[in-house]
Amino acid sequence: MRAERTFIDKIFLIIKGLFMGAANKVPGVSGGIVAFVAGFYEEFIYSLQKINLKAFKLILNGRFKSFYRYVNGQFLSLLIFGMLVSYFSISKILDYFLEKKELYVWAAFFGMIIGSIYYISKDFGHWNKKTILAGLLGLLLGISISFLNPATENDNLFFIFFCGIISVSGMTLPGLSGSFILILLGNYVLLLVDSVNSLYDTFADIMEGDFGFINNSRRLNTLKILAVFTLGSATGLVTLSHILSFVLKNYKNITTAVIIGFITGSLGVVWPWKKTIYKTDALGNVLIDSNGNEVIVNYHRYIPDLENPESWWAIFYMVLGAALLLGLEWYGKYRKHKK
Repeated sequence: MRAERTFIDKIFLIIKGLFMGAANKVPGVSGGIVAFVAGFYEEFIYSLQKINLKAFKLILNGRFKSFYRYVNGQFLSLLIFGMLVSYFSISKILDYFLEKKELYVWAAFFGMIIGSIYYISKDFGHWNKKTILAGLLGLLLGISISFLNPATENDNLFFIFFCGIISVSGMTLPGLSGSFILILLGNYVLLLVDSVNSLYDTFADIMEGDFGFINNSRRLNTLKILAVFTLGSATGLVTLSHILSFVLKNYKNITTAVIIGFITGSLGVVWPWKKTIYKTDALGNVLIDSNGNEVIVNYHRYIPDLENPESWWAIFYMVLGAALLLGLEWYGKYRKHKK
């Protein structure tokens, strides 16, 4: 790990955090892919691994500077800062475009994932019986997850804590979308939309000197859910990082093969041409959950109509997404070579 970073390096790390945070919020897209492609995945995992018993002993003994150096604090704090800013800025912009230009957004992400598959696999020269089998298992797992049906919303706090652990899988496992897993568990809207918006509204109220939310039981309950979810996420982030650091050290080639297969298999999740299937009652009315959101059952994927100009625009954004990702990869190599 690098001990010192230039000002430009720090800015780029925050930007990477912005992209990672935005990717984590999009169903089917993994923030871990951003880390993998941008070249800081292993540093991210190994830094999280340092949050262990020794780190807590340093805190208890008041050795905060030693703790900061031990856990690679500069790297983690800048990256996490970028992710937090993303949740209240880029991700909100992303929410807007997903609502207004959903096809083009999914097309861009589909292209970016295609680019990431190319990036990860182009220099992987360790294919053998074990890695091919691992890649096929990853492929089957990715395809299987793509076609699972979502569950209904559940605000039980133990389940919310479990969702928190699951949600960070997208940060630590490239290709596994934590937000998509939350959709399957039925809690995507509750945890990544309603809860985040409640926290944003609460901060806005406090800045205006308005503390009326204290008497808003629904707002307080949502904030409590967000707190439990955050605790679960922190627990999952540290726990998964320890497991992954061991796997990366001892089974790096097999792990990479699984990741390549899994990302390829999960392409179905972000296939741009799909229609949402909602849960309905006996009369055909769309069911609404306790938070006023339509209940999603699954997605109907279809082949694009090439006579429709919108399809060609989507293909353009798909190519643009792949080019953007590969361009970032090229720029990263260029900067590294100049140094």
